[in-house]
Amino acid sequence: MTAATASALLEVDDLHTHFSVKDKVIRAVNGISFAVRRGEILGIAGESGAGKSVACLSILRLVPHPGRIVKGRILLTGQDLLVKSEREMRDLRGQTVSMVFEDPLNSLDPAFKVGDLIAEALILHKGLGKRDAWKKAGELLRLVGIPDPDRRLDNYPHELSGGMQQRVMIAIALSCDPALLIADNPTTALDVTIQIQILDLVKQLRERLGMGVLWITHDLGVVAKLCDRVVIMYAGEVMEQGDVYAVLKRPRHPYTRRLIDALPKLGRPGQRLLPIEGRPPDPANLPAGCPFAPRCYKVKPECAERDVPLFEDGDGHVVRCLFPEE
Repeated sequence: MTAATASALLEVDDLHTHFSVKDKVIRAVNGISFAVRRGEILGIAGESGAGKSVACLSILRLVPHPGRIVKGRILLTGQDLLVKSEREMRDLRGQTVSMVFEDPLNSLDPAFKVGDLIAEALILHKGLGKRDAWKKAGELLRLVGIPDPDRRLDNYPHELSGGMQQRVMIAIALSCDPALLIADNPTTALDVTIQIQILDLVKQLRERLGMGVLWITHDLGVVAKLCDRVVIMYAGEVMEQGDVYAVLKRPRHPYTRRLIDALPKLGRPGQRLLPIEGRPPDPANLPAGCPFAPRCYKVKPECAERDVPLFEDGDGHVVRCLFPEE
């Protein structure tokens, strides 16, 4: 057992989530393992299609049909989520674990006022009456930094800015004091100034409430600003994992190196970006060996001959590569 899992709030072990479509099996999540400690922000990063969102939906047992979890273990506060009934999972969602989705306007029911949207979880999970639930909803809006919260309770979602909508989503997620907050690309559609405000808010709430946070993103800049540790995913697998400073300052996997090289650099307006050549593999027809091998600048014959395990590099830094960066 590693230090990360010894005190883990969430532990995901060898998780496989597949989608059966006609005669194909799409291996969206292909044996990932990671842990989130209490009071920690763990980032999961990678290109679109890497399996990040499916991994989070698997934790909540909300994988859409025809997907299913075929193997693995998910422990939350010591409870095995994969053996729980759907009724037990409904009790856990919103209370022990909550999720903030990417597009707040599509996640907030336009027919209900903000106060009703927040109060619903409090009435359902905490047994509050409507008056007390609305009072608590106002306190939550104040907590997430919305000005004049009592007036905003009477607004409909479309009457709020994108940043305020996302803060309402966070208020709903925090309404029942979850131990774990999962955020799936929640700042993607926001402008940079609002993104920074949301990231600062999450860090403040983590410190104030002591919750663990699992943050899904394709933006390594967000990872650098927000997260304590990071998991780099590719083709449903963990390519690299460790302390965020160590991984971003000294990446060991060629895929992580290429993700960093593709970022624009401040103060170097004339420098050309280095895109990752090629395309991610078909998850229904993954190549033998390392899935990144067809795009890798360090590829050797051995990379395609056998599955590549995760290698420990000290201090919890692990990499899935036979020829890692020095």
